[in-house]
Amino acid sequence: MNPLLALALLLAAGLAATRLRLPQLRPSLSLDLAVAAGAPLVLAGLLLGPGLGVLAPWARRAITPITALGIGWLGAVFGAQLEWRFLRRIPLRVWAVAALQAAAILLVTVLTARLLTRAVPALAPGWRPTVPALLTLAGAAMISGAVIGRKMRRAALLDTAFGVLVFAVGLGLSHPHQPFHGVALGWAYWVAVAVVSSGGVGVLFLWLSRLRDGTDTNALGLDLLGVVLVGAGLGYATDLSPFVVCALATALIVNLSPLKRRVQALLAGWEPPIYAVFLVAAAALFDLPTLWLVPAALLLAAVRLAARWVMGRYAGAHFGLGTVTQGGVPLALAVSFNLIYVGAGGEGAVLATVLLGVAFATAIAAPLIPRALALRPPPPEVS
Repeated sequence: MNPLLALALLLAAGLAATRLRLPQLRPSLSLDLAVAAGAPLVLAGLLLGPGLGVLAPWARRAITPITALGIGWLGAVFGAQLEWRFLRRIPLRVWAVAALQAAAILLVTVLTARLLTRAVPALAPGWRPTVPALLTLAGAAMISGAVIGRKMRRAALLDTAFGVLVFAVGLGLSHPHQPFHGVALGWAYWVAVAVVSSGGVGVLFLWLSRLRDGTDTNALGLDLLGVVLVGAGLGYATDLSPFVVCALATALIVNLSPLKRRVQALLAGWEPPIYAVFLVAAAALFDLPTLWLVPAALLLAAVRLAARWVMGRYAGAHFGLGTVTQGGVPLALAVSFNLIYVGAGGEGAVLATVLLGVAFATAIAAPLIPRALALRPPPPEVS
């Protein structure tokens, strides 16, 4: 298929889904969660990609810039939440519980995945390179989403931060284009390039915003779109992940720019259409090199759920099950892995595993969220 036609189909499917009006149905939390997670968009992508084969592997490679932009925009939205004034008000105990939960999920996910590759050798070729693949699976498992309440959103933000950190460490420990000999030098190189790239993108926006009077929202939006495009391009070209570069850049922006509220509003306003197109593109990349990935992904998702339940019961993480949903960030990390290590049209076993895990989390979230809210400790009485 012609790349321009493939791109047009992708954009049309994503944008049409954002305008789609569903018929009035009986209220259902499961349906609401599925729609909010983008299930119709994922189904559209599966239909365009592996379903009907409309987007052949070479056509998927042709739309890589759109995919990278979607990843970068999701990273920018996440980074815009990392305000130091907000983070420092989070109690130390909340940080400690979130870190403990992240460590537990990291341990059980990596251990389970490693045992699965020993028990089922057909899984091993898909989850390679081993270190970044397992850490990507673990980072994606740590990430959670929230649909209700400020405290839930705070817990989800911390979960996501730890998940992205683990993913970034995985990239640094096993860089695909290693220019130096030895892990230490490679890690130093990766950190240096990440800091220079993200810092440069952030400074570019700060410089552009200073050239304007700050009242022209359209111009500010174009500047923001431009720097996200630059950040996504740098992340893709240097194998740093568009998500990581754009997240660090916008974290710098919201902590230094006097226009941070406008930046956050612009990112949130543009997120629905870009997110829709990204979900369609991500689902179109779905590839199942072996059927063993289906039970393996479900087992990893069940292990994640068990770890969160244990933490919620014994470590006081009251929202452990309430934030079991995941959203699009795990998919952004998995697609980043796919672009860096596999290519836009290769065997995306990591992406397939994460996508199935996100679907599992969305399916079981409806009965768990009300239970998590019921377990929430009552507010203290005011005498």
